[in-house]
Amino acid sequence: MSGTDEPRTRLTPPEGAAAPVRHPDAPAPGELLGAHYDRCFGCGEGQPHGLHLEARAGDGVSVRAEFTVKEAHQGAPGLAHGGVLATALDETLGSLNWLLRVIAVTGRLETDFLRPVPLGTVLHLDARVTAVHGRKIYSTAAGRIGGPDGPVAVRADAVFIEVKVDHFIDNGRSEEIRAAMEDPDRIRRARAFEVNP
Repeated sequence: MSGTDEPRTRLTPPEGAAAPVRHPDAPAPGELLGAHYDRCFGCGEGQPHGLHLEARAGDGVSVRAEFTVKEAHQGAPGLAHGGVLATALDETLGSLNWLLRVIAVTGRLETDFLRPVPLGTVLHLDARVTAVHGRKIYSTAAGRIGGPDGPVAVRADAVFIEVKVDHFIDNGRSEEIRAAMEDPDRIRRARAFEVNP
C-alpha cells in the first residue's frame, strides 16, 4: 500500500515516474496525424470496415480523435460493439506515441463502458500521456458522445511499452513488413511501426 486504502494497480505510474515531454519534432497542435499504417483496423483507409479514426495533435502530449460508429461496428442491434469501442480507445492512446516519437505497443489496457454508443454516433476521444517510467508510457483517454463536451461513454487507462522495430520484424508477416519498410515516404515508413500489440 502507498499510504491509502486502495492498492496500486499496474496502470498507476510508480514513484519517480517522469512527466511526459513532447518531442521537438512532434506534429503541431491541431495537425492531423493521419494513419500510421494504411491497413490498420483503427486508422487505416485501406480497411473497408475499419474505424477510419482521425486523430489530431493536441497541446502537450495529448491528442483528440473522432470516429463514426457504422453498421459494421455493431454488437447489439443498433449499438457499438464493446470491442470496437476498446479499439478506438487503444488507437487513440497509441497515437500519443507519435508525439513522443517512440515506437511502443500496448502492454495493458483497462476500459470502462459507461453508456451505450448508438449506431451513427460520432465518438469524440481525448487522450493524454500522464507519465513515463523507463520503457513504460502511462496514458488515459475518454470517449464522449453528443459532442466534444458531451457525456463520457467510454474511458480507458493504458500502459504502452517502448520497443525496437525488431519487435515487428521478428513477429509480423514478412510480406507486410517488407512492403512497409520499402515505402519511399520516410514518415509513413516510420509510422507503420508506431503502434501494434
